[in-house]
Amino acid sequence: MPQPSPPRIALTPGEPAGIGPDLCLMLAQQALPCEAVVIADPGLLRDRAALLGLDIEICELDPASPPQPHRPGRLAVWPVSLAAPAHPGRLDPRNARYLLHCLDVAIDGCRDGRFAAMVTGPVHKGVINEAGVAFSGHTEYLAERTGTEQVVMMLATEGLRVALATTHLPLRAVADAIRPDILAGTLRILDRDLRLRFGIDRPRILVCGLNPHAGEGGHLGREEVEVIAPVLEQARATGLDLVGPLPADTLFTPRHLEQADAVLAMYHDQGLPVLKYRGFGNAINVTLGLPLVRTSVDHGTALELAGSGRAEAGSLRLALDTALRMVAAGQ
Repeated sequence: MPQPSPPRIALTPGEPAGIGPDLCLMLAQQALPCEAVVIADPGLLRDRAALLGLDIEICELDPASPPQPHRPGRLAVWPVSLAAPAHPGRLDPRNARYLLHCLDVAIDGCRDGRFAAMVTGPVHKGVINEAGVAFSGHTEYLAERTGTEQVVMMLATEGLRVALATTHLPLRAVADAIRPDILAGTLRILDRDLRLRFGIDRPRILVCGLNPHAGEGGHLGREEVEVIAPVLEQARATGLDLVGPLPADTLFTPRHLEQADAVLAMYHDQGLPVLKYRGFGNAINVTLGLPLVRTSVDHGTALELAGSGRAEAGSLRLALDTALRMVAAGQ
């Protein structure tokens, strides 16, 4: 009886001057339960492999061929040409559109069924904006490219998942962005994808307040009283298992977390420092609400480590494994 083809997963290395290419090459040395296809410039990968002293066979993918089992030491590549030579640690705005082109290939491939999921390496938002492209992050870019009205950013490590009600906003803009319709949509997406993508029958979600002490009954801010608590009550009436709003400084303790499947933080730096302290290097980023599966590393471009051989691929491997589990759960 013929063996089924392994899933084909798209990998985008991200910023070509960062550690993303290094991580993809390191991953290629491992045994993988899928065909991992790196969308990048083959010359970039060959040059970086030589710099790192890695003997990796770079093979350009035939998109018409069925997925092949991964062989350690071999890397399948969907070729996209750099706009300018890439040097480890040296950002070049000329390559910003190359990076976005790689993302577009992965997105389009997931939507037309050529890829089962996409896994993304780290990008440098600043150099993309320097190139004249308004870019606030993968999450927002994926939502725009797929025509998705609302998505949710969630980071995860062993024993902890933290989703965000707002993402890449200045702190002074956060309170105005926590609107009832947005918060209600975030809760629906989080609950649905925990069921659909992670196989959790009835997720229990802990919800942070926005203000210190969750507003102290309205004395330290009115958002909990006027927005967050009413939205939670309405969502509970539809069957969601929600606890909160809780003070963020005590929510992230074992007593609360041991019975929770996820936490919803109100803003980026409310929830993510806790998660990264707990699992940095072994955590991932997941975009919920998309018509495709996307996971990512939890770290930045680490320009100072590019080409040095000192980068670690643990987060990329976890992102790949999580994407595969999400694909399997949704089948």
